[in-house]
Amino acid sequence: MAKKKPIVVVTRKLPEVVETRMRELFETRLNESDKPFSQAELVEAVRGADVLVPTVTDRVDSAVLSQAGEKLKLIANFGNGVDNIDVVTANNRGINVTNTPGVLTEDTADMTMALILGVPRRLAAGIEALKAGDWAGWSPTWMLGHRIWGKRLGIVGMGRIGQAVARRAKAFGMSIHYHNRRRVSPGIEEELEATYWESLDQMLARMDVVSVHCPHTPGTFHLLSARRLKLMKPDAFIVNTARGEVIDENALIRMLDAGELAGAGLDVFEHEPAVNPKLAKLENVVLLPHMGSATIEGRIEMGEKVIINIKTFMDGHRPPDRVLPSML
Repeated sequence: MAKKKPIVVVTRKLPEVVETRMRELFETRLNESDKPFSQAELVEAVRGADVLVPTVTDRVDSAVLSQAGEKLKLIANFGNGVDNIDVVTANNRGINVTNTPGVLTEDTADMTMALILGVPRRLAAGIEALKAGDWAGWSPTWMLGHRIWGKRLGIVGMGRIGQAVARRAKAFGMSIHYHNRRRVSPGIEEELEATYWESLDQMLARMDVVSVHCPHTPGTFHLLSARRLKLMKPDAFIVNTARGEVIDENALIRMLDAGELAGAGLDVFEHEPAVNPKLAKLENVVLLPHMGSATIEGRIEMGEKVIINIKTFMDGHRPPDRVLPSML
């Protein structure tokens, strides 16, 4: 007799090739509208599913997990982070959690490098000037930005993405510095010619560009606080393609508005999808709608990882991308 397929609930619309494969392998319930689930819809999903496939827009907290049915044994997150899931509560209830690490590395690093270049060189301001018809022709003193070559880049979080950004930035002639919970291997430091700073405060005070690449956890919430932002040089730039909650956004806005920081490139925001209207009014920022990982190739690879995690788990094995509370 054929083995009964697990009920898999997917909370957002995924690439068609991924959805089709999931339908072939599992009893899959898709979200054709792509409208984010409400909490009530999430509760309904965890009550009836064997596997939940959420994304960063789903808050799978203890209140939702407390309503989970006995069948729910896996939350296969479609995403690199798991800050949208209460991993501790899930673990205590015997529910496995997986994510999709690695596949977003190069895409996010590309977008980070675009912002590292785009903010100091005033790309957004130049585009707006052209669209508004404000360009009267070349001028020696118009739309001047700052050179990237020879500048110091401080990377906050030297994981896969941080290292990928460092490789790109090094090729652009930047000097690589980093702060991380643990120092990376001597081989990586040598390859990147990277300088390690045990003190984040000391590094921030010396950098020309700071790029954020750490996950959002209780320990990294407002890691770049008002106090730490004030340590940065007034002619420094900050870029964030990680999580908005890592930076105190209100403090950042105040400093950008007051000229205490030269500019910012943000792909993520503290209260997504809401964007502080004060940010949008600033001329020294480049704002993107959380599109750092938005490539067709990357999203398909994410879906393939989700499928592998579900299939491996349902076959009675440990899924390759399981996330444990001790890893956070």
